[in-house]
Amino acid sequence: MTSAAARPPTASYRLQLQPEFTLDDARRAVPYLAALGVSHLHLSPLLEAAPGSTHGYDTVDHGRISEQLGGEETLRALAAEAHGHGLGLIADVVPNHMALPVPERLNGPLWEVLKNGPDDPHAAWFDIDWTSQRGPVDAPERGRLLLPLLGDRLGAVLDQLVVDGEVLRYHEHAFPLRPGTGGLPLPELLARQWYRLAWWRLADEELNYRRFFTVNELIAVRTEVPEVFEATHGVLLRLHREGVLDGFRIDHPDGLADPRGYLRRLAEASGGAYTVVEKILTGEERLPADWPCAGTTGYDALRRIDGVLTDRRGAEKLVAAYRRDVGEPLDAAGSGRAGRAEMVAPGGALSAETARLVRLVGRICAEGPELADHSPLAVRRALEGLLTEYPAYRPYVVPGEPAPPEAVAVLAPPDGAPATERLVRELALGRLGRSAARDEFCLRFGQTASAVAAKGVEDTAFYRFNALLSLNEVGGLPERPGVSPEAFHAWCAEQEREWPDGMTALSTHDTKRSADARARLAVLAELPEVWAAECAAWTPAAGPCPDRSSAWLLWQTLVAAWPLPAERLVGVLVKSAREAKLRTSWKEPDEVFERRLTEYARGALADPGLCPRIAGFVRLLEPFARVNSLSAALLHLLVPGVPDLFQGGEEPLYTLVDPDNRAPVDLGALAVRLTDSPEPRPGDLAREKLHLTTTALHLRRSGPLGSYRPVAGRGPAAEHLVAFGRGERVLAAATRLPYGLHRAGGWGDTVLELPTGRWTDLLTDRHFIGGTVELSYLFQQLPVALLAEGA
Repeated sequence: MTSAAARPPTASYRLQLQPEFTLDDARRAVPYLAALGVSHLHLSPLLEAAPGSTHGYDTVDHGRISEQLGGEETLRALAAEAHGHGLGLIADVVPNHMALPVPERLNGPLWEVLKNGPDDPHAAWFDIDWTSQRGPVDAPERGRLLLPLLGDRLGAVLDQLVVDGEVLRYHEHAFPLRPGTGGLPLPELLARQWYRLAWWRLADEELNYRRFFTVNELIAVRTEVPEVFEATHGVLLRLHREGVLDGFRIDHPDGLADPRGYLRRLAEASGGAYTVVEKILTGEERLPADWPCAGTTGYDALRRIDGVLTDRRGAEKLVAAYRRDVGEPLDAAGSGRAGRAEMVAPGGALSAETARLVRLVGRICAEGPELADHSPLAVRRALEGLLTEYPAYRPYVVPGEPAPPEAVAVLAPPDGAPATERLVRELALGRLGRSAARDEFCLRFGQTASAVAAKGVEDTAFYRFNALLSLNEVGGLPERPGVSPEAFHAWCAEQEREWPDGMTALSTHDTKRSADARARLAVLAELPEVWAAECAAWTPAAGPCPDRSSAWLLWQTLVAAWPLPAERLVGVLVKSAREAKLRTSWKEPDEVFERRLTEYARGALADPGLCPRIAGFVRLLEPFARVNSLSAALLHLLVPGVPDLFQGGEEPLYTLVDPDNRAPVDLGALAVRLTDSPEPRPGDLAREKLHLTTTALHLRRSGPLGSYRPVAGRGPAAEHLVAFGRGERVLAAATRLPYGLHRAGGWGDTVLELPTGRWTDLLTDRHFIGGTVELSYLFQQLPVALLAEGA
């Protein structure tokens, strides 16, 4: 048997490790996952995280495998079991940030920096602007770290600060005291520390450490420093050298100073291990060709697969109906720009990051008279405009190298641009020479742009524009709903040509709605008038509506995940409203609005007449949602790339935004259902999807599928077919826009030409002879077909 380490994956299975699902639980699931047909287990972060972490992205110790998950010996036992079944392990790597945990001592390097200040050897680990905060009274020019975590202004909580030996305590928080300051009176003691304790509300404007987006509890790590890279990656690289780990998934590379440089260092250190990056490609953006990796984690595939199964014209009608009903003046693109603008405006969630760029420009302008006399206000306005309008996550400009054409196309100063705007654009492109400050600006502009994109669009606008929720996924383009079959085929061909081993995904731990939930919602685009009428009927039945956009969110959430208990529903609605930041927010929760929203949702579920009507509508959608679910699964499993399955997604999975989608899955029960009867049963979507999944996965494991080639149908309903060949011996065919197909009377005389030979549908064990086959006959049992020649 070829070892898993010696070959790229054919398919991976994402396991969300946490205290309720440990490495030992993963080990017990290996026989099932091998029987399912994947080649690799894709593990969430393995290093020690904050106590009780259910996701693992809040690392506190890079020097050990998480004891909460079972520790290194349990990981080795999992690897031995996996390798014994021919499976490899892919580890999720978090290079961008660590936790700022409670208690703070858990992050050892940060603890030393808090105690010893900018001269501590670990100070190079963290991305801190020491110049923006006045330092201790005896070293005011050295700066200090702002820690915005007090519940009120400092003066209001002084009596809650307690000196305990060499530690300063504030409730559950604990901070080291600078050596020699422990016996001082409290005011003087505070004035002499290398950190400044402050009210949490000051973070957005005064924070002087880079975060993961806007999460104060995740402090950025400077992985571009060689010794920091070695310290933070040493354990994982050692486990790779020892054959325990077989590949890596890189979390949020756009937060790094130089993503390409990081990947080059990782490739060199790992000997070119299989590596994919969580890079979000916006629109027609392409992954930089010089990144040494296998490809992305698959959000670009998600958009194309969802898109080819979404009715563009119907979605546009829904958008128009939504904007009329809600009174929304902005389209989806405008909503995205507004979200970005709010992030960088004074007082916005990323105002501190923007201010840091302004300070950098000030330092650059002070380096010589040729750049003098640009006011901070003009610089700020220029930056706000660029960050608001930047069309992708970030540019990839490396100081000392010519800027990539994509960055030049966006950032090159237009004719007649004001002098300060021209200055900022040229600095972002690295065109004004080299200095420490100029190089830093060039890199930091890209890091800031990525945070603005993520928080302004996906974590703001995508929670505001509720026309069709299935469009609002990471990397999505709700302003351009739907993907034509021609565009879908073109993307698949490019994927095969450029990134044949990149991941493809339908559901992840970050999707706002799972694939099957989105499959239901996609049907709504095919009956926009019916859906709008249904919404209009449901809205008054639940009582006083808090606002029209919330009603659209509520009804689609119910449809997507029906049936669901009130607690799940309310949790998603309140989180969505806070992320939207219109009527309430995480920073300033509006208890009155949230109570009204909660009562409205609970009222809907308690209404004895409304719930049967919702259930009836979901039943109306189910035959068409079934088609979408199975078609999406087939496309995901057969298009070029490495399909990454999210835990539980081999059967219908109707989960919502985290933490709803991160709950442990009963893999033991799935194993029983897999061995009980692998054959599909009419009307049993769970059996059908599980059978489709394992059949396609085993086909992939049996050998290379072959080159991709589009296949077209012929006849009146040909637009409802998406089909392609993989080599000369495999052909996949799926139904798209099933409600429209039903409304038009079915396939009629639409046919598909099979190449010469004897073909078997591996999903139904039906046989076909090469030549013309009617699609009504091909899809007699299932809305999809996986044909193999000579099988």
